[in-house]
Amino acid sequence: MIPGEVEQAMTTLYDTLGVQTDATEEEIKRAYRKAAMKWHPDRNHGAQEEVARATFQEIKDAYAILSDPAQRKVYDAVYAEQMRGWEAQRTRQQQAQAKREAAARAADEAAYAEMVSVAIRFADEGHNRDVLFGVLLGRQCEAKRAAQIADSVAALQASRREAAKAADAATPADDVAEPTVSDQAQTQARPMNEDGPNHHTRGKQASQSSRDESAAAAHPAGALSGLWFQFLNGLRF
Repeated sequence: MIPGEVEQAMTTLYDTLGVQTDATEEEIKRAYRKAAMKWHPDRNHGAQEEVARATFQEIKDAYAILSDPAQRKVYDAVYAEQMRGWEAQRTRQQQAQAKREAAARAADEAAYAEMVSVAIRFADEGHNRDVLFGVLLGRQCEAKRAAQIADSVAALQASRREAAKAADAATPADDVAEPTVSDQAQTQARPMNEDGPNHHTRGKQASQSSRDESAAAAHPAGALSGLWFQFLNGLRF
């Protein structure tokens, strides 16, 4: 029995008369008179006559039971038992529906994850957004979802490429080689001549002197500064 049939089966005699389950005898009587006048066959002719006749009979049957205290007591007991059965049935239906919905969601999430994985794989191979979209369509992916996945994956790959370029640009080029420990040790191990510094030292000094002269030449007092640096270098020897 589907949920709609359960709700239809739960229509009670109280519902037929339009009163609450705790209605008094007077309330039941007034409700019966009002409903009987509305649905009496003499007041409903033509296409509505058959419907009115059947409804009027239901109203009479409901009033016959609910207006009798003994019959109403029995009906209430049976109704309560039926209500428990209907509630249990409805609970089972709701649980079954919840399981079906959970299974459907799990399947949908798995399919979505698979499509994303496919798109990322093709993007890693260098394909653009349009190719990703076409591949997803070819795998029976819904067009709107395929477009969403293709856009997202393409944007992600573009962001990664830009980040990689920025990282490469930020890495300084190692143009000048630092002296190694071996080079330093060899320099220190070279013997000094008795008369003065060794050839390596003189070469460094000559290079330093050349750089000093160049710096001096660039200064506003270039000529005098150059002679001054030469004089000081001469005193060292």
